[in-house]
This record gives sequence, C-alpha cells and structure tokens, in this order.
Amino acid sequence: MASLPAVVMMGVSGSGKTTVGGALAKRLGVPFRDADGFHPKANVEKMSAGIPLTDEDRWPWLDAIAAAIRNTPPSEGIVVSCSALRKVYRERILRAAGRPVTFVHLAGTKETIAPRMATRTGHFMPLSLLDSQLATLEPPTLDEPAISVSIDQPPEAIVDTIVSRLR
Repeated sequence: MASLPAVVMMGVSGSGKTTVGGALAKRLGVPFRDADGFHPKANVEKMSAGIPLTDEDRWPWLDAIAAAIRNTPPSEGIVVSCSALRKVYRERILRAAGRPVTFVHLAGTKETIAPRMATRTGHFMPLSLLDSQLATLEPPTLDEPAISVSIDQPPEAIVDTIVSRLR
C-alpha cells in the first residue's frame, strides 16, 4: 500500500495553520490534528495570560505531536498543525516521528497576520504574543524537509500550491 504524507503545518499564530491544514487534510483524504489540542493546561493558561512559552514548556507538547505522527500508519497519512518556530523543534519532531515528515511553512508578515489575530474569536493566543512568535521564528532552511508558501492568497490557492509541491 502506498504511503501517504505526514505533514506539519508550521508558522506563527494567525498564519492559517488550522484553516489551511484542515483544508489540506480534506484534499488529501487524511486526518487533521490541531496542535493546540496537545498543549497541557498549564501552557494554555500561560499563553492566555500573554506569557510566552519556554523551551521546557514546549518539549512535552512537541513530543505529543511527534507521537501522533508516529502512531498514524504511513498508509493513512496525517496533517498536524504546529508552530514549530525553531529548527530545534522541527528536529525534535523529525527524530521522534519515526517516519518522513514534510513541514509546510505558512509565511506571512506581521501586517498580514495581526489583523487576522485581532478579529478571531475563541482562541487563547493573544495578539500581544505575535511579536514574540515572529522574533522566535527560524524559517526552514534548505537542509530541512520543508516548503514555504506565502499566506497572502486565499486558503484554496495555498492548498493547491502545497499539493503540487508535495508531489
């Protein structure tokens, strides 16, 4: 049976990881898992209070995301959203995932992302943490299994680009 991809939708909060990731998973016919659901309660409380997470806060969260990928048979494929802002976070996921993973960096500017964050409802990540996330972001380098896609286009166009680049 053919392997289906394991894809991690990465980028700062508000870049569209959930929207685009869900649409990509639907297009590929694979499950979608939102990384927000993997955060321990303490992490959510910290971010809700406008306090950036430390690496120590992130390690168990990244390990849980990698376990979700590892526990999905390659014949099924999976799309997971995860900020994966630093190279060391992506490397940790890759080491623990137990299968090839492609990171899709949803790249955008503060000017594009801030208005999205300001108008969304029901999300724990405040706009006040966007600068922290942008400062932490280490875009994928050429030696990583990653593609970068601009978010200044409609979600379906972004998905079209991702699908063509995954092939």
